[in-house]
Amino acid sequence: MALGDLAYARNARVAAVKGIEAHAPRAVVYSSTTAASLWPRPGAIRFDAPSAGNRPGRHGIWQRPVERRRLGQATLLLPWSEGGLAEAPGRHAAAVVVPVAVERSGGPAVEGEGEGDIAAITYAAHPEKKGLDRVLSAWRAARRADETLVVVGAHTGSEDGVVCRPLLAPDDYRALLRRARVYVTAPRREDYGIAQLEALADGCVLVSTPAPGPYAAAALARALDARTVSDDLATALRTALDDPIAGYAERASSLLAPYGRTTVDAVVAERVLPALLSG
Repeated sequence: MALGDLAYARNARVAAVKGIEAHAPRAVVYSSTTAASLWPRPGAIRFDAPSAGNRPGRHGIWQRPVERRRLGQATLLLPWSEGGLAEAPGRHAAAVVVPVAVERSGGPAVEGEGEGDIAAITYAAHPEKKGLDRVLSAWRAARRADETLVVVGAHTGSEDGVVCRPLLAPDDYRALLRRARVYVTAPRREDYGIAQLEALADGCVLVSTPAPGPYAAAALARALDARTVSDDLATALRTALDDPIAGYAERASSLLAPYGRTTVDAVVAERVLPALLSG
């Protein structure tokens, strides 16, 4: 990670130098803290979580001290969540929390197939990080003969009750979410949880293990039904499939209101842009 972040930071610096020279912007926003590490000019920093949280030990050997300096030198911090800001080390610049906009996707799920015909779905483009091994273990223990888990973004081999799909275009992926009853995941660390928020927006019950990190989606899942956020993932799965809370999707939609595009746009217009342009 340390070497990969250095390459990314160098590329970000080259891009920033070219962009600043070409456009002479009044303000610069770096996304993320790694992109700001070698910045040519101070600016705002947008991030889901600081490297202090997700680059442990040798993986963050050079990033952590540089990050502390940049967070203090930034003109503004733009974390995705309060949890991400809480992980920011040391003294830092003023901050405005700006969630990633997440809304229900539109249109029918798939022609000829109705919502709820998929028992459970998981996104596993990074199988180790997303805990796919733990998800599959829980599914083997919990599933019934007529139930299917769809795994998107990873291939698990041939297994009863599991269907693997490649990485999909966003519209195709969201169409699968609208067909699923449950979204299940077991991340080893979660910096935010966009896939989980999208699942909630599209009507899935969110089943997850607790995980270190800001994990904004987990707090919403606990508020909706605390039984579905558990280290006993198999039991949580059966609870979600057999005994979902009445009105779960409607309550999820209400809790997701701060993540709506109109709300996020208002935060940017009323708080972020004035702060960026006042310097």
